[in-house]
Amino acid sequence: MQNPNSIDDVQAMLSQTGYVCGRALATVVFLSLKLGRPLFLEGEAGVGKTEIAKALAASLGRRLIRLQCYEGLDAASAVYEWNFPAQMIAIRTAEAQGDADREILQKELFGPDYLVERPLLQAMRPDANGAPVLLIDELDRTDEPFEAFLLEALSDFQVTIPELGTITAPEPPIVVLTSNRTREVHDALKRRCLYHWVDYPDFAREVEILHAREPHLAEQLSREIVAFVQALRTEDIFKKPGVAETIDWAKCLLALDVVDLSPEVISDTLGAILKYQDDIAKIQGSEAARLLKEAKASLEPG
Repeated sequence: MQNPNSIDDVQAMLSQTGYVCGRALATVVFLSLKLGRPLFLEGEAGVGKTEIAKALAASLGRRLIRLQCYEGLDAASAVYEWNFPAQMIAIRTAEAQGDADREILQKELFGPDYLVERPLLQAMRPDANGAPVLLIDELDRTDEPFEAFLLEALSDFQVTIPELGTITAPEPPIVVLTSNRTREVHDALKRRCLYHWVDYPDFAREVEILHAREPHLAEQLSREIVAFVQALRTEDIFKKPGVAETIDWAKCLLALDVVDLSPEVISDTLGAILKYQDDIAKIQGSEAARLLKEAKASLEPG
């Protein structure tokens, strides 16, 4: 599929994959595709940052390549490594056969057959379906030296392997970077990207998202679920539930054949929306009943 021609096209395209996209986010996605600029998304965990990359890949028919970031991630781990066990077997085999020409063997050992490609190198390769979508997920988990390397890689869309030389992408990948903002990402990297803060959706949009992801959910129960989760986000808890938790909770309630929220059902299924015991202990019982009462009251007309 060709890139969308307008912001409305972006919204329509993503909606076909079940991703409900507001106009502000659709605008920055459209500009990212139009200008070939990386897209940097920040926001709380579970608000749909990773899903936008998945939705883009699915709707455009492109390959999704994901680089999951973690503390200590370095350039070598993100770009390539050599298949050391296979190299050792090749050396032993050559020695046993008596044809261990050092120069020829070295060229073979450090050639494409023994190269293990990691996400950044994979994203530089040509693809019959067009440039892949490169998701660099949770960049804030990495260290500053990796940011500096990434700055260069995203500027030129090329990587260098000493034994093979420089590999340049024939067509720059569609790059989506995400951050949960556990630390600040350097301004130099942000400047090379189009930036968007992905916030929690309002009530109407979250209901729309729930309908798109769980179409079998009854209308009234959908509204009660969203109203309760949104009330929960106003509480002083350690980890507020994201949209991902709203969807997970809805799936649990569907599996239990729940037709109406009650304090008992909420207490039994809080583990689907809250991930810390202190938060669960705080919301269980009378607190859950109070929040549910407020949530249902907010749905009453007038």
